This record gives sequence, structure tokens and C-alpha cells, in this order.
Amino acid sequence: MGPRMSAGERREDAVRAALHEFGRGGYEGTSTAAIAKRVGVSQPYLFRLFPSKRALFLAAVERCFDDMEEAMRDAAGGKYGQEAIVAMGARYRTMLDSGVHLKFQLQLYAAALDDEEVRQIGNTRWAELWRTIGELTGEPADEVLLFVARGMLLNVLTALDVPYTPGAELGRSLREWSEKV
Repeated sequence: MGPRMSAGERREDAVRAALHEFGRGGYEGTSTAAIAKRVGVSQPYLFRLFPSKRALFLAAVERCFDDMEEAMRDAAGGKYGQEAIVAMGARYRTMLDSGVHLKFQLQLYAAALDDEEVRQIGNTRWAELWRTIGELTGEPADEVLLFVARGMLLNVLTALDVPYTPGAELGRSLREWSEKV
């Protein structure tokens, strides 16, 4: 038997499990029992870590944005301008491939439509992410807009399993795909 995990480590495991489970079932369709099972703890212990399902969902919202920001910072890693944009785009595509963050993002946006608190957290965290991308790249607002817009398009393409070629060939590959469908 390995060393016992601290409550902080269990909290982090619970938030990571929540990303997976809420991403699959949404807020309403996900039980705390499923999250507890994924973490390997009892449901009562999960409620000692988080006072409510809502608190756990909100922690997962924060974690999703933290992960995206950390990935962008790591990918930029001393690069600047378009070189940073390309590296950050490649990292984001890797995040999309796992499906975890994309599924959760889609559930987050759906929840934000009806939930003022989720909408406000999302609004604040999107602003922070926007500023981070601008700071990391040094690019003007229009270039940040293109980067973010391309990322949102990739969300849709990935969710719908649309084949595409990333980078400079994206537009051409989508035109070719659209003509075949």
C-alpha cells in the first residue's frame, strides 16, 4: 500500500475526475457518486472535500481554464510573435485530441447560458486567457482574435470529427471537405 494522499491531493484528483465526468454528462447528468468512484473515494468523503456538487463543478471550471493557460504558457516557452502562436496552436490541438477539455468546455458553455455564476466565472477567465495570449505573443488584438477564433473553430471541427489540415492549409482542407460532403 502506497503513502496516503493529502486532502489537497485528493481535492485535485476530484477536480480532475470532475472534468472527465462533467464533460461526459454535463452538470445535471453527472452524479457525485460517479466522480467519487473515478477518484476512488466514498461519496461522503467527496463531500468533505467539496461542500456540494456545484462547488466541485465550479472548481472544475477554474481547473479547465488553469490547464488552458498553463498549456499556452508552456507552449510559448520563450517564443514570441507568430512563433508563439504556432506553438500554442499545436499545444491546443493536442489538448483537443484527448477530448477531456473540449467536452468540459462544451458543457461549461451550455451551463453558462442558464447560470449567472458560471457565466461570470467563464467571462472573467476568458478575459484572463485573452490577456495571457496577448502578453505571451506580443501580437495585436486582431492576431489574438484570429488565434482564439481558430481555436473555437477547431472545437467544432473536433466535436463533429471533420477532417482538416492544421495551419496554413486549414481553409483549403475545409473547402475540399465541404465539397465532398
